[in-house]
Amino acid sequence: MEKNSCIRVFADKHQIDQCKKIIKENADTFESLGKVLELAGNEVRLKILFLLENEQELCPCDLSDIIGISIPAISQHLRKMKDGNIVQTRRSGQTIYYSLKKEHHKILNPFFKHIKQNSIA
Repeated sequence: MEKNSCIRVFADKHQIDQCKKIIKENADTFESLGKVLELAGNEVRLKILFLLENEQELCPCDLSDIIGISIPAISQHLRKMKDGNIVQTRRSGQTIYYSLKKEHHKILNPFFKHIKQNSIA
């Protein structure tokens, strides 16, 4: 039998085992969510994601004008998010447009809803 670290006399072994099972069964989801939240945890990247959610897609020049930082700085943030599989690209001529991947809308929507509610108040 595996040794438990809980020193409580009446530790609920069933509860501990159930929680372990849930964590193990959802390991991939926790990893994916952790990566999304890690990348979204930067203020500039969170602003970019918010704008991509609202506008569907934007190019680095648009994001630079809106946020007020250089295009190279915006591009570095976009590269990190693309490498992290959060955003996708579409090319039109020489312009690259970025959009939030559909599977991440559900994860980030509660944060964006909170931001939208604060801007109305």
